[in-house]
Amino acid sequence: TGTSTGTSAGTSSGTSAGTTGGTPPPSAGCSATYRTVNAWTGGYQSEVTVKNTGSSAISGWTASWSQPAGDTITSLWNAVQGSSGGLTTAKNAPYNGTLGAGASTTFGYTVNGGAAPTLTLSCQAS
Repeated sequence: TGTSTGTSAGTSSGTSAGTTGGTPPPSAGCSATYRTVNAWTGGYQSEVTVKNTGSSAISGWTASWSQPAGDTITSLWNAVQGSSGGLTTAKNAPYNGTLGAGASTTFGYTVNGGAAPTLTLSCQAS
């Protein structure tokens, strides 16, 4: 013969902190790439391509960069020039802010100053 001893002191607690499967929520984002289109003594022309890198449409964008000291933007098209915190900014024009997923647009500008620089731009989608 035998004995059977045991305790049942279990608890049942759980949390529901999981996620359900399916499609992730749409993301918004953009990138801005710079290239020199033309250069001459005392100036240059640049073009920036803004691309929607998200999975849903964006309704606006702002590109920003640090323009070299002594360089003055003399003309800018397909965007609205501004500044923020010491950076040069270009915000979408009324007609090119909405970009579908993967879509892109360009803006350009001319500069009086030194040689064409290598720039790194950031982009903020809205």
